[in-house]
Amino acid sequence: LVHLDYSSTSLHHSLSTATKQQNNNNNNNIMRINVTLFLALMAAPAVSAFAPAAPMMRSASTSLFMAKAKAKAAKEETAKEETKEETKAAFDLNEYLVSKVGPIEAALEASIVSTEPQTEKIVESMLYSLMAGGKRIRPVLCLAACEMFGGTQEQSMPAAVALEMIHTMSLIHDDLPAMDNDDLRRGKPTNHVIYGEDVAILSGDALLSDSFRHVAEKTTNVDPARILDVVVRLGRSVGPKGLAGGQVMDLECEGKAVEDVTLEDLKWIHTHKTATLLQVAVASGAILGGASKKEVEACELFALNIGLAFQVADDILDVTASTEDLGKTAGKDEDTDKATYPRLLGLDGARAEAQRLVDEAKASLEPFGEKAAPLLAIADYIIARKN
Repeated sequence: LVHLDYSSTSLHHSLSTATKQQNNNNNNNIMRINVTLFLALMAAPAVSAFAPAAPMMRSASTSLFMAKAKAKAAKEETAKEETKEETKAAFDLNEYLVSKVGPIEAALEASIVSTEPQTEKIVESMLYSLMAGGKRIRPVLCLAACEMFGGTQEQSMPAAVALEMIHTMSLIHDDLPAMDNDDLRRGKPTNHVIYGEDVAILSGDALLSDSFRHVAEKTTNVDPARILDVVVRLGRSVGPKGLAGGQVMDLECEGKAVEDVTLEDLKWIHTHKTATLLQVAVASGAILGGASKKEVEACELFALNIGLAFQVADDILDVTASTEDLGKTAGKDEDTDKATYPRLLGLDGARAEAQRLVDEAKASLEPFGEKAAPLLAIADYIIARKN
């Protein structure tokens, strides 16, 4: 192009000076344009050669960024898990239980006192079962939940005592000949074996009614509306959609063929017979400690799952543990053709279900961090216990 432009310029030498000047200006313009085009053409191959590399470079850069982000996320997750393990290792459940069970035992013993000769027999019967030992899981859950929200042991102890009264009532009635017909509880003769069926029934009734009085009368430094909420929940937990209803359904399922009892039937029985009182234990503690409605709901979800896990573990122990280890007659569920988790899922399936329930329970308390350590440790204990 440059060569052609110079040739074109030589053809016009014979023109006038003015014309020459004009042509020179034109040719200079042509030169400038053509040199620009020439340089563009020279550059074009280089651009063309590198153009495909641009997306590749962007892709490599994106991949590197994503890899770094994933590595960072993995590092953070590892650190989070390590923190959880350190917290778990740092928390000593046995030490915690010892610190709580002593005050609970003292409060239980002081809760029922005979003030006249006529009440001595029934009070003795009530205290025989109430003070027969046990894990005291429900009272401990109540105290732990209260403290998780900044409450005190003094604020929640009356509710903790009431929960154990209700639980003891359920054991006395459960052992009666008309129910499970058991003569051993916590390694000792059952209440009706010592005091007769009539007194055993009445002792259970007295424990139940006294539980409500105890909460209403003894709870201090708590908003009365919150105390009333706890009393209502306690009452509901033993009604037709609570312990009593669950027990009736449990009796109706005894002796049925495996194919006639579904997993949903079993879940309904133990949601109401077992888990409901555990739910009330954790919810009551949270309410008395000042928890919000949303926080109480998270606690209830936790307790529902550990309540079901508790029952699954009980069903497994009935098959695998000895009478001496259990402190009650082993193998009773099989003897009465009772609907149980091992019966429906097999032992391995039941163990897997217990672990799943505990995992879900613990996940619901994640927002509360280290403050939930006692409750999380109790959840693990529930399926690891031997009696």
